[in-house]
Amino acid sequence: MLYVFPLPGSASNPGVSANNAREIYEQIGNESMSFEAFDLAFRGWTELKDSISLDDNIISVVDFSKPSTEKRFYLIDLETKQVTYQDYVAHGKNTGSLMAEKFSNKPNSNQSSLGFYKTAETYYGKHGLSLRLDGLEKGINDKARQRAIVIHSAWYSEESFIKKHGRLGRSFGCPALPAEDYEEIIELIKGGTLLFIYFPESGYLENSSIIN
Repeated sequence: MLYVFPLPGSASNPGVSANNAREIYEQIGNESMSFEAFDLAFRGWTELKDSISLDDNIISVVDFSKPSTEKRFYLIDLETKQVTYQDYVAHGKNTGSLMAEKFSNKPNSNQSSLGFYKTAETYYGKHGLSLRLDGLEKGINDKARQRAIVIHSAWYSEESFIKKHGRLGRSFGCPALPAEDYEEIIELIKGGTLLFIYFPESGYLENSSIIN
């Protein structure tokens, strides 16, 4: 359960802007989360939250600048200023091995796509409960539906896989989570929250209309 405390400048106070991203980041106090990743995610949320009716409280960040052996998925509650969940997350098999390196929006590329997504509806598929994603950036991730890029659980996203292979396994491009908490995560972020998949790729950072 999320406990609701008004965030200065949230939906009840329209003063939220990217200018106080540093203050909120410091209040969250999770030093394993990259400030740049949070700053860009917060900037995107600020830009998009009214125009596409995003949830006012939750941002999820996947930081692919970190190796897959680190817990690089962050579910951030902006009201309590906490990382509610932090977990492992796999990248696409053609994106890289230990480290993510290459990204694509193309069908059948088996690569991860960067940028901002709005979470949508859930369904039950071959991986059990899964969450559909709508890519919000044309030419960057807008083929997410066509490519069936969803959040789901996977056996290759477990810590036991890292202990055996020195890295996580890889997906066909989906941000795949370990099984233990993924249903709780999906329940919290489904139906209209912001997901940001980050990597310091100059092409993306220069061309994203949302963060520029």
